[in-house]
Amino acid sequence: MKDTPDYKRTKRACFYTYVAMSSAFGLPPLLFAAFRDMYGISYTLLGTLVLVNFLTQLSIDLIFTFFHKKFNLKVTVRVMPLLTAAGLCVYALAPMFFPERAYIGLLTGTVLFSVSAGLSEVLLSPTVAALPSDNPERDMSALHSLYAYGLVGVILLSSLYLWLFGTENWMYLTLFWAALPLVSFVLFTISPMPEITMDEPASGEAVKKRNIGLMLCVICIFMGSAAENSMTNWISVYAESALGIPKLWGDILGMALFAILLGAGRSLYARFGKNISVVLLCGMGGAALFYIIAGLSVNSTVAMIACVLVGLCSSMLWPGTLILMEENLPRSGVGAYALLAAGGDFGAAIAPQLVGVIVDAVSASAVAETLSASLSLTAEQIGIKAGILSAAFFPLIGVAVLLIIRKYFRKKQDDPIIDIGAPK
Repeated sequence: MKDTPDYKRTKRACFYTYVAMSSAFGLPPLLFAAFRDMYGISYTLLGTLVLVNFLTQLSIDLIFTFFHKKFNLKVTVRVMPLLTAAGLCVYALAPMFFPERAYIGLLTGTVLFSVSAGLSEVLLSPTVAALPSDNPERDMSALHSLYAYGLVGVILLSSLYLWLFGTENWMYLTLFWAALPLVSFVLFTISPMPEITMDEPASGEAVKKRNIGLMLCVICIFMGSAAENSMTNWISVYAESALGIPKLWGDILGMALFAILLGAGRSLYARFGKNISVVLLCGMGGAALFYIIAGLSVNSTVAMIACVLVGLCSSMLWPGTLILMEENLPRSGVGAYALLAAGGDFGAAIAPQLVGVIVDAVSASAVAETLSASLSLTAEQIGIKAGILSAAFFPLIGVAVLLIIRKYFRKKQDDPIIDIGAPK
């Protein structure tokens, strides 16, 4: 009789990989101020690094949305950590050896580890979903919460390193984080891989219903990801440059607490949560409110608390949309996961870039010069506050989208959308 594979190691490999991947998202924002000081890179170009990061992931998402059957998914899962390690090495070494072309090195490294990040978003969730489990919802929630806790570790260890050894030695820190994905490669190599669910063909009215529901979920995850990642990518610069908080304490009290609340919100939902559409509505509304408070408050403590609370409010906006899809569009396969990942990555790409553009535009405007005298703030500080305030747009639109989603799925309750496969 054939032995049943032991998938416990596979699950641990997926969980560890999500933790290791957090360095690709958490480390670059911590280094933005150093890149500006050392290499003279503008806020717009720094925002472009974020844009390239998520547009690369978006490209991977779209490829897997339509062509996932062309790939050997088991092999792809196993080799993707090597791309993360390679990307972080280029990110660190190219500026070290070619400082006059530092931005090209940062851009190249970003593309490489972003490909791996896109693969992890598309493939790790369906891999965990395919593993035998007594409580698959808890496993899925745990997977997504581990990203946030990994982000906390990246922020705390990186902030301590930069404080002790100086931002000018940032490249050695990056090489340390590049070593961690190699462990993922080893774990996946020695672990059995399950058969990952594929989308099933369908036609007719069922496809139309699924397409509408799926596209609404894509818009929702776009707005939720924009709300989360605008703060993730700019809270460090905001705390240091706009609020005047020392970098170490700004990163610990800002980014680390943001990530802790991000993970805590996901863990609490995994244990106690229900009625995901209400949770999403409250999260979008709360994120909008705290963005407005952070952008308008003249009190540094109040502004920092508001920034951190965006983490709690946005914690379920990405994974919660996946749950919303799973509840209303059963038997979603790799294509559906990839399409939602594309929506999330597009939001994560566009929003931080727009914030950077607004920061530069407002900082250079005559309005900022006029306000700086009356508010006792520099033009740059006013620009950064304007950028943070503008990010409230995304969760505000998200509230409207969720109201439409609730109405649509409630209308379809008497005519459920089941077994309807992938969009054509």
